Amino acid sequence: MDYYGNQMSRLIEQLSALPGIGGKSAQRLAFHIIHMPKERVEQLAQTITEARENVRYCRECCTLTDQEICPICSNPSRDKKTIMVVESTRDLAAYEKTGKYEGVYHVLHGAISPMLGIGPGDIRLKELMQRLQGEVNEVIIATNSSLEGEATAMYISRLIKPTGIKVSRIASGVPVGGDLEYIDEVTLLRALEGRVEL
Repeated sequence: MDYYGNQMSRLIEQLSALPGIGGKSAQRLAFHIIHMPKERVEQLAQTITEARENVRYCRECCTLTDQEICPICSNPSRDKKTIMVVESTRDLAAYEKTGKYEGVYHVLHGAISPMLGIGPGDIRLKELMQRLQGEVNEVIIATNSSLEGEATAMYISRLIKPTGIKVSRIASGVPVGGDLEYIDEVTLLRALEGRVEL
């Protein structure tokens, strides 16, 4: 039953389509937006539109950025010879919060999952292999400790080993089945420092 009229119902419906937003949260957000000053609503809508139009993949590491090359890749003080491979930009952000990693990243935007029909060609592996043509000493595989993350780590390891580049995997400390974006900085740092060669 439509309690609010067409416009409000459509707003709630659109908000509830976002990940992690259920019906009640969508309702709460919709009422909040309706009570915001008109300028703030316009600013929110404009920010969403501009982000959608301008955010793209970094030419080097494939993270999301509004520049051709992201701030991490363009930072001359970063160690370009060490590449940490992560599943998502959120995982990159989690490691950056530790403040201890000096290398650069490569964002896969997913993990190999035959059950979901995601193969090696569906994630950013080709771009990673192209980067390895340059001067790289170590690749740290920091995929999640899920079945998909482990399968992806093993696949990448098998691809890179023949090149002679050192391949390591983040150590335990990251719980099995845990997503990197939700793990505290100390645990992430311990996992990074205790990484093992594959």
